[in-house]
Amino acid sequence: MTTKNTLFYAHSTQTADKSNWQPLKEHLSNVGSLAEEFADAFNCADYGKAAGLLHDLGKYTDEFQRRLEGLHPKVDHATWGAKIALEKYGDKLSYLITYAIAGHHAGLANGAYRDDQRLTPLTERCNKTNLPVLKSAWKHEIEQQLPNKLPVPPLKPKNGFSFFQYSFLSRMILSCLVDADRLDTEDYENRVAGKSSSRGQYPALAQLKVNFDQAIQSFKADNKINRKRADILRAVRHNARTLEPGLFSLTVPTGGGKTLASMAFALDHAEAHQKRRIIYVIPFTSIIEQNAAVFRDKFGAEYQDAVIEHHSAFNDADIENNIEQPDSRTKLKMAMENWDAPIIVTTAVQFMESLFSNRPSQCRKLHRIANSVVILDEAQTLPMHLLRPCLEALDELHRNYGCSIVLCTATQPAFKAEDGFPGGLQNVRELARSDDGIDPKQLYKQFQRVTVQHIGELDDANVIARLSDARQILCIVNTRKQAQLLYQGIKDLPGSYHLSTYMYAAHRKAVLAEIRQALKDGKPCRVVSTSLIEAGVDVDFPCVMRSDAGLDSIAQAAGRCNRENERPKAESPVWIFTAKGYRPPPELKTYADKMNETLSISEFGKDPLGLAAIQDYFTRVYWHHETGQTSQLDKHGILTELQNCKLNNMPFEWIGKTFKIIDSPTKTAIVLRDDAARDCIERLKNLPDGVSVGPLARALQIYTISIWQHWVGGLLGKGVLQYVQPERFGEQFLVLIDNDFYDGKMGFNPEADPFIMKGDDCNW
Repeated sequence: MTTKNTLFYAHSTQTADKSNWQPLKEHLSNVGSLAEEFADAFNCADYGKAAGLLHDLGKYTDEFQRRLEGLHPKVDHATWGAKIALEKYGDKLSYLITYAIAGHHAGLANGAYRDDQRLTPLTERCNKTNLPVLKSAWKHEIEQQLPNKLPVPPLKPKNGFSFFQYSFLSRMILSCLVDADRLDTEDYENRVAGKSSSRGQYPALAQLKVNFDQAIQSFKADNKINRKRADILRAVRHNARTLEPGLFSLTVPTGGGKTLASMAFALDHAEAHQKRRIIYVIPFTSIIEQNAAVFRDKFGAEYQDAVIEHHSAFNDADIENNIEQPDSRTKLKMAMENWDAPIIVTTAVQFMESLFSNRPSQCRKLHRIANSVVILDEAQTLPMHLLRPCLEALDELHRNYGCSIVLCTATQPAFKAEDGFPGGLQNVRELARSDDGIDPKQLYKQFQRVTVQHIGELDDANVIARLSDARQILCIVNTRKQAQLLYQGIKDLPGSYHLSTYMYAAHRKAVLAEIRQALKDGKPCRVVSTSLIEAGVDVDFPCVMRSDAGLDSIAQAAGRCNRENERPKAESPVWIFTAKGYRPPPELKTYADKMNETLSISEFGKDPLGLAAIQDYFTRVYWHHETGQTSQLDKHGILTELQNCKLNNMPFEWIGKTFKIIDSPTKTAIVLRDDAARDCIERLKNLPDGVSVGPLARALQIYTISIWQHWVGGLLGKGVLQYVQPERFGEQFLVLIDNDFYDGKMGFNPEADPFIMKGDDCNW
C-alpha cells in the first residue's frame, strides 16, 4: 500500500467497494471539532481539538487498513497519537492530552509502573518501538489543523493541589475526546443505516422553567406548614437570582419542601447566570425514580424526556475490559450515558466515582458537568472514608469548571472551614436565609413536630410486639436480614408491609403507593424498612421506630413522623432502640457510637435533633476519623498520592480502582416479574447491530437489584441467574430467571438456597 494515492479509513462496513466507509480525515476532523467545542466549556478548547485530531492517528498504517478489510488482527492505533503529541508539544503540558489519547479505549493508565499495574504504563507505551509504520498522509490531512502550541490551562490554583487539578483536567479532556469519538461514530453509523440522530433534541432550561413556574403557582399556603414552605421557597428563589455562582448550602428541616425549593433555585440560578444544565445527585438508587417523577410532573407531559435518570446499574466496563479497541458497532452496544439532557438525576455513587474514574464509560459525561448547577441531596451521606477527595472535587468543579454546588440537607454537616473543619469548603452561602427572618435555626424550631427518645435495647420479639400494638407505625432497621425477619413476624397482621433494596425499584414504588393510600384512608399500616425510606420518601406516620444509627439518620427517620404537623408533638414519638442480637454493620458502628455519645450529654439529650446536637455529633464523627497517622477521611491517601506525583507519572488507574464508595462487590441483576421488564429483555435479545443499547439499559434500571458478587457463581451454576447474550454485551445484563428466589412481599430471597447464600449480607 502506498501513501500518495491511498485513502485511509476510520470505520468500515460490509460494502466491498468502500463507498460508504468513513474516511479517516473526516473522522479525525469531526472529533477534533466536537472535542474542541466541548473543552471550550472550561476554556481548554485547544486541548480538546488536539486530542480529537490525534486520537486515532495510528489508523494511518497499512496494518490497520488491512484490519478494516478483515485481513489483520487487532492493531494498536492509539499510541501513535500519544507519541506525536509528546513530540509536537514537547513540554509537560502535553501529558494532559497524551493520557487521554492513549487511553480513549482502554482507560487512563498510570504514568509510570506500579506494583498494582494492570494497564501498560504511559511511559512504557510511548517508548514502544514495534509499532506499525505511520504513513506520512497524516501530515497533509491532519497536521495543519493542529494548534501550534498548547496554552497554559487557565486554572485558578489552589495551594498544594496542583496535581489534583491537573489529574481532574486530564479526565475532563478524556471526557471530551470519548464523547466526541462516540458521537461521530454514532452519526456515521446512523448515516449508513439511513437513520437520523435523535441526540440532543431537548428543550432548553428556560422552557422547563416556564412549566415549572406554572405548576408551583398552584401550591396553596393553606396551613402553617405550607405557609412556611412558601416562605422558604421565596427566600431560596430570591437568593438564586441575587447571589453570584459558587458554593451554597440549603439547610431545611425534613418536610420543608427542599426538593422543589432546590430545583426552583437551580432553574432561577441557571437563568440568571447562564448555566447549561442541572444535575441532581441523590444518595441512593431507591429514590431516584421518585425524585425524577416529581420533576417530570412539574415540567409537564411534553417534556418528560428532558429528565434523564442515571443509575449505576449498567455501564460498558465489561466490554472495555474484554475489547480494548472496539469497532464502531461495538461502541454502540455500550450502555453509556453522556448527560446531554438538561436535567440529570443520578446517584452519589455514579457522580463521585465518575469524577475519579479512569474508565472511558464513566468519564464520557464529565465535560457536561461544566457550567452546571449541581445539587447534592442529603449531602451528609457523602462517604466518610472518601470525604476529603469528594470535597476537593466539589471545590474544583466550582473553582475551575463554572459550577454552582448546593449542599442540600436537613442536618448540615460541618464541611465548612468556618465550622472548624480543617481544609473545609470556604465561602459557602446559606440559601434558606432572608432579611425577613428565614434562617436554619428559626426553621428548626418552627418544624419541630416529634418527640425523640432512646428506649434502650429491644430484641425482635419486643419490636414485633410494639409493631403489633400500633395501628400505624414505621420501623427502620440497619440490615435487610432483620427487616425480613421482623416482617415475617407481623406479616399475618392487617396492613403489614416490607421495604428494602432486595426489592426492585418498580416493586418498591407499587408498595409505597399502597402504604400512602392506607395511611391516607386511616387503615392499619405497619411497615418494616431498611434505611432507604429515610432519604426523601414522602410518607407520614404517627409513630416511628429507628434502630441505632447516626444522628443524621435519626433526623431523617423523624421526618417520616407527623410530616404534615397534623398531630400534637407529644403524640408523635420517634423511638430509638438498640437492636439486640444485631451488631451495627461496620460502616454504621462509628455513627451509632457517636450518636450515643452526643445524646449522653444532658443538653443534647433533651433536644436530640437540635442544630447544636447535630453540630456536636458531626464534630465527634470527623474527629474520630482524623485520629492516627492517616486521615480516615481520605482512607487510601488519594490526595497525598497526587501531591507527591508529577505530570508524567499520574496514578490514574490506581485512583480509579481505589476510589470506591461501596467497597463490597455486588452485581446488578434484572428481575423478570413485570411484563415491561420481560419485553425489554426480549428487545435486547433481538437488538440489531448498530443500534445503541442505551435506551433499553435505561428502561431496565427500575427492575434491578444488587446481589453479592460471591453468590453469583453458585446462582449461575444453578440456572437461577443468566447473562443476556454475553458474546455481545459481556456481563452487562444479568437476569434473575427463577421466581422462587423472589418473594412478592420481601423481594430477593437469600433463604431459597441457604447453601449458596452462606455468608449473609448484613451490611445493607
